[in-house]
Amino acid sequence: MKQKSIPQKFSQYQIIAIVILALTQFSVVLDFMVMSPLGDLIMKNMKISPNEFGLVVSCYAFSAGISGFFTASIADKFDRKKLLLIFYAGFILGTLLCGLATSYWLLVSARIVTGIFGGVISSISLAIVADIFEINQRGRVMGFLQMGFGMSQILGIPISLFLATTWNWQAPFYLIVGLATIIFIIGFFVLKPVVSHLELQRDNPIKHMWKTISNRDYRIGFLATAFMSLGGYLMMPWGSSFSVNNVGISQKDLPLMFMIIGISTFTVMPIIGKLSDKFNKYSIFVGSSILMVISVVIYTHLGQVSFAVLVIVNMVMMAGIMARMIPSQALTTAVPALKDRGAFMSINSSLQQMAGGIAALVGGAIVQQKDENSPLERFDLLGYVVIAAILINIFLTYRVYKLVQRQAT
Repeated sequence: MKQKSIPQKFSQYQIIAIVILALTQFSVVLDFMVMSPLGDLIMKNMKISPNEFGLVVSCYAFSAGISGFFTASIADKFDRKKLLLIFYAGFILGTLLCGLATSYWLLVSARIVTGIFGGVISSISLAIVADIFEINQRGRVMGFLQMGFGMSQILGIPISLFLATTWNWQAPFYLIVGLATIIFIIGFFVLKPVVSHLELQRDNPIKHMWKTISNRDYRIGFLATAFMSLGGYLMMPWGSSFSVNNVGISQKDLPLMFMIIGISTFTVMPIIGKLSDKFNKYSIFVGSSILMVISVVIYTHLGQVSFAVLVIVNMVMMAGIMARMIPSQALTTAVPALKDRGAFMSINSSLQQMAGGIAALVGGAIVQQKDENSPLERFDLLGYVVIAAILINIFLTYRVYKLVQRQAT
């Protein structure tokens, strides 16, 4: 891989901004990710099927997607800090409602509220990153932001599962509410306004959104992001149920498994971020995608294996998933012009969330289970669908890469 540039150092404020955005990302990711390990408990507690649980997961994604389209019209009209805090406050409220849910449909409704606000936070964060960091800094920034994913597995998910098994499945949501409230207060007082884009705005909100959607180059980025989500989310909701009912590990072993996977992810992310800034981002993306394809084939064909084997396979697969996201997101942030970044990121996040929702519904339609304690069926078929999505995504990301190269010259 040919060296591209010497990465720039971060300023003191940039480091502070990274920490706050990473913590924000951590809480939002934890809220979404905790649904997978809680899946087996929720399905058994509420006596619902995998298909019904798929709706719980997908309703968050679809509401986030719809919210993203509406937000796109105003995303470049306001201070990005204010937008971030407003939507983060709504996310905290939605998560609280999840904890208060006492029935299936109340939980579905609460996930919709959480998705409306939480699903847009990532896009606002990425717009802020694109505004205050240069392109040869963004790989490392994405690496640090994705460390929130690793942190959610090292600390968040194990603690959440412990609370869920000790008290009830609602307890993890109260934990997230408390943590997110602290992060909100810190962000309110520490983050600086992000307003450099405001002086470039000339169009009304609806016209601005339409111009963003109709831009051919932007649509290439949108498609690549959508297939990235399809490849990542198709299997995610069924991970805990597959581990317990197919592989045969105990429900009590899940916190340790997620913690080990999280530690490995947390370790790998900064390394991938540095490599993405130093070398060809697309080459790193392709290598990570190939690693994921191999691990998906192995994972979906696992039988009754030891805890250690299951953990190792999960570690490799998760490394592939996350290592794809860092160079892909770094490339995507280089696609829009400054005046379009908020709208582009909102629409991009919207499509990402909706693709995740479609993935959950497709996964729920493919995976079958005779009763709450029987093995999941057709999980190998789901794996082949994941691989197809990854291969398509490699082609689409190549087009994004060539687009960014053309813009740079």
